[in-house]
Order: sequence, then structure tokens, then C-alpha cells
Amino acid sequence: MRIALFVTCFNDTMFPETGKAVVTVLERLGHSVEFPLAQTCCGQMHFNTGYRPEAVPLVRGFAQAFAGYDAVVTPSASCAGMVREYHGVLARQSGDPGLERQVAEVAPRVYEFAEFLVDVLGVTDVGAFFPHRVTYHPTCHSLRGLRLGDKPFALLRAVRGIDLVELPGADSCCGFGGTFALKNAETSTAMLGDKMRSVVTTGADVLCAADNSCLMHIGGGLSRLRTGIGTLHLAEILASTEGATR
Repeated sequence: MRIALFVTCFNDTMFPETGKAVVTVLERLGHSVEFPLAQTCCGQMHFNTGYRPEAVPLVRGFAQAFAGYDAVVTPSASCAGMVREYHGVLARQSGDPGLERQVAEVAPRVYEFAEFLVDVLGVTDVGAFFPHRVTYHPTCHSLRGLRLGDKPFALLRAVRGIDLVELPGADSCCGFGGTFALKNAETSTAMLGDKMRSVVTTGADVLCAADNSCLMHIGGGLSRLRTGIGTLHLAEILASTEGATR
């Protein structure tokens, strides 16, 4: 199987260790991963803010960069959702039949990391060891967009040494929502406050999610409150073999 990593512009800029973790896990499972250097942003920021025509070149670039791969894996539920749900919409609106065909070929092969492991590779135990108390926040795109369901939990439950605890009010939004947090700062902060209170009640050492954008938002708040609770992307926990004995 020919696999490509779509790292996303956000992860590449802010959280490069997450992309490395995806590669670590897939290579541990016996797969090689390619990184197309032509990849850029998927256009989600532009699309969500109403700049649809400006997003079309990014859709075109994505389809070209990832053409020919059997699977495109990304550690971002929001970006995976953007490509699968809206690249086709933008291609149709562009009036370019060639772009429509390209997107129709590539978009269905884009997978969020957890769904690729569970649904495509049929794996839940990836050989991880992470001896910490962890709680999981199902981000809006992973929960309502991609409908990942129990897949992240299946992967986390198979991690050796982990103490996985349920997050109260897990299905509530953290208040990030991309530019929503900028345009509606007071509402976003109120939502963040509710989410942080839920996280703190778990007694977790680490908050985990499938989107670093939401983890950045929540983690920033937890840090300012000096809670001592860290944040890690799901891929980084799955890549961990901390303290494991051979």
C-alpha cells in the first residue's frame, strides 16, 4: 500500500512532533510513509471564512500533490473532514470538470489517523506504552463530522500502562472553532472555561484529542491556570514506548 502523510499546515508549523509520531506508528506496523513536498494548506481556513474562490487553488494543489496514493493519512480530523466533505463542493463550484475528476479520485482516500488504523489496517494495539492518567476530548470534527465514534478509545485502551478516564461533558465544544475563537472571543472563552473544568475534575495528567487546534486552545487555558495538565495528540501517545521493557 502506498501511503502519504498529509501533515497539515497547522501541525507542520506548530506541532511537528505529531506528524513524526504518525510516521513512527505506521513504520512500527510495517508500512513506509511518503511525504509529498508539494503539499500545502487544505483551504479550510479560507472556506470557513467565506473565501471560497480563494480556496480553489489549494484544492487543486492538494489533488495534484496526493494523486496516485492508495491512502492519505492525516493527524487532523478537521482537515480530513474538509477534504472529504468540501473539496468536491469547491471543485463543482469552480466549473472545472478536470478538477472535479481529480478530487473525486483523491478525496475518498483521505483518512484521519485513528480511522486509518482501525478501519483500514484493522489494528487497535500499536505496541504503545504510556504510564499516565489520560482523558480524551472528542473534537467536534471528529465527533460530528467524521463520526470516529469509539475508534480513538479502542486505540487508547490498548495502550499498555495507561489509566484512561472518562471526560465529563465530552461531547461539548471547547470553543475553538478556528476563526470562531477570534470573532467571538467572549463566547469562546466561556466555552473553554466549561471544558477546562471538566478536564480538571478527571484528575488526568494528560488531555488527548485528534486535533491539535483544539488541544492548543484548551492547553493554553490549562497552562495559564497552572493546572499541571499537559496535552498530547493521540498519535503521540500511540507512538510512545515510554519506560517499556523489551
